[in-house]
Amino acid sequence: MSGRPVLRFAPSPNGELHLGHALSAWVGSDMARRLGGRFLLRIEDIDIARCRESYISQMYEDLHWLGISWEEPVMRQSERFVTYGRASDMLLKLGLLYPCFATRSEIAEATKANPNARDPEGAPLYPGLHKNLPPEEIAARLARHEPFALRFDMERALDSLEHITGSRLVTFTELDADGAPTLIERDPAVWGDAVIVRKDVPASYHLAVTIDDAFQGVTHVTRGRDLFEATSLHRLLQVLLGLKEPLYHHHPLLNDAAGRKLSKSERDTSLRELRERGADVLQLRHQLELSLQSTHESPANPP
Repeated sequence: MSGRPVLRFAPSPNGELHLGHALSAWVGSDMARRLGGRFLLRIEDIDIARCRESYISQMYEDLHWLGISWEEPVMRQSERFVTYGRASDMLLKLGLLYPCFATRSEIAEATKANPNARDPEGAPLYPGLHKNLPPEEIAARLARHEPFALRFDMERALDSLEHITGSRLVTFTELDADGAPTLIERDPAVWGDAVIVRKDVPASYHLAVTIDDAFQGVTHVTRGRDLFEATSLHRLLQVLLGLKEPLYHHHPLLNDAAGRKLSKSERDTSLRELRERGADVLQLRHQLELSLQSTHESPANPP
């Protein structure tokens, strides 16, 4: 890689930021500073039904309070739907995606017989409903404006991967906290026929984050270990779309006393609440650094 390193922090404005977000923002910002690189902020607001403008304004306030600065302008994914559509059209023309009309209830019913078949996020693996519909039935459903997602035909995608790289596995470089690299090999097949374009918006997280990291020239992706396994899907997309490969650093997660990951959905203490209580930012940062130092899991085998 040439030029200055580029790193980013990319929160979703569907809730208030908490200490886990502070950790992730500090990790990325600190690495950018150590490397003499650029640091970007990206708003991942493709979920237009849940994202709120008020959360975006609050994010800016929270990050400034943490002492984090970033380059302007700030990219917003909700303004890039046309770009995501072009990428999915390319994959469609390559025969690597297919329309999935199945409803959640249909999928739930079809997966009852094999409840242990799950993807790395714990969701049931797609059982292939409607995967091989005749072209005339697909055309009729589209004409009726039935909602559909676009899923990877994983077998075909792996065939293409093998044609391009000579392997049906993907590799990526994982950096530890000191910057030492480890080459990781993963099998994207564990995701099954993953959703690449959702029914409600013209992208999924996996497609949007991959396209945007490449567009912004991100050279180092820093994020939590809960996204470690998703990297195999992102690397598959990068290879198939001819995008550059970044380096990765998946930092430890912050958990509560019960070992549960901090979450917006669980309404864990927000940064706004901490600000309003007059919390000391330096003390918070020191506590998070101690938390990182006490974590000894191998980056190649995260929980």
